[in-house]
Amino acid sequence: MNPAYVDRGLLQLTVTAGSGVSPVAGARVRLTDPADGRVLEELVTDSSGQTPAVELPAPPLEFSVAGGGERPYAAYNATVTAPGFATLHLGGVQVLPQSMAIQPAALGRSTPGGFNVSNISIAPHTLWGDFPPKLPEDEVKPLPDPGGLVVLPEPVIPEFIVVHLGRPEDDSAANQWVRFKDYIKNVASSEIYSTWRTEAIKANVLAIISFTLNRVFTEWYRGKGYDFTVTNSTAFDQSFVSGRTIYQEISVVVDDLFSTYVTRPNIVQPLLTQYCDGKRVQCNGLSQWGSQSLAEQGWDAVSILKNYYGADIFLTSAQEVEGVPLSYGGQVLQPGSAGEAVRTIQSQLNRISGSFPAIPKVAVDGVYGQQTQAAVRTFQQIFHLPQTGSVDFATWYRISNVFVAVADLA
Repeated sequence: MNPAYVDRGLLQLTVTAGSGVSPVAGARVRLTDPADGRVLEELVTDSSGQTPAVELPAPPLEFSVAGGGERPYAAYNATVTAPGFATLHLGGVQVLPQSMAIQPAALGRSTPGGFNVSNISIAPHTLWGDFPPKLPEDEVKPLPDPGGLVVLPEPVIPEFIVVHLGRPEDDSAANQWVRFKDYIKNVASSEIYSTWRTEAIKANVLAIISFTLNRVFTEWYRGKGYDFTVTNSTAFDQSFVSGRTIYQEISVVVDDLFSTYVTRPNIVQPLLTQYCDGKRVQCNGLSQWGSQSLAEQGWDAVSILKNYYGADIFLTSAQEVEGVPLSYGGQVLQPGSAGEAVRTIQSQLNRISGSFPAIPKVAVDGVYGQQTQAAVRTFQQIFHLPQTGSVDFATWYRISNVFVAVADLA
């Protein structure tokens, strides 16, 4: 173990059957030190497909909050096995100090006589690795010619993003369908550190969301004849790493802000909010390290964004979220609430509990009592939300997303 790892971080693996949400209970996980192959932990997943969260050595906190010459995260290897599934080897699982790392592990079904082993090597973090800088673009794009394309009257949150895993012109690169929030969480976990101040994380997440929604709204690549929404090339778009480690501190912010974007007066489209690290590369947009420095000085997220994009920008929210049965009504559901929205949540939680038995079944009576509160709190614990027992914006849409995902498995 690296003697410079004087801090500690948490790691939890979430094991699923394929790329969906169906949990794999009883999977065995072996964590090893890539330096010498020493076994650090042997874990087993629970009924929700999750391992216990374990503490692991990590570099000093100051490496990731102030920057410097040494890698600010620890990298570990994990091997995941389960009956009926191919063995999965994960290389370079990234653990930051004083942070909760959530490592997805999607297992493919084993086939008789097949190789039945898959490997994922997680690329270095963008702030640490060597990646091409973003090519400058205009922040407001011309809308596509209506012929052959559907031009929406206002931005909506799509259910999926189609990510091209290469440069736009690389025909050999695959396309990957990713749920919108999962895409934003992946990009943010690839682009910034979860150890940063919350207001810096918020500012960067809002820039990532706005950039993505600009690509969606303007049909930027489809208008050029491509069949994808974005690429994962940092020269053209944002870093997306299939199978990478996600951080709870970032995930919570995305769940709260995923429908909010940056724009200016008298335009409809989200701004193409370009950004760069601000140390190795300078740009006419947000400085990632600069945003952290401003947050350390007490700046809030909106002030940070205005510092880089201009005083006339403002935040607004998309009114339509695709792929959910019912939009959030704007009122937090909690003990004492009653009505159709409560009935919807109760029904959806009961369906979800069929795949996640740790969530208790509740009466579908439209009354938010102690049973419903307990079921919501368990759901929040499994899906890494603040365990309030109440259904706010973030919890409503997370329940809706999981409900749709498990219903699709039926």
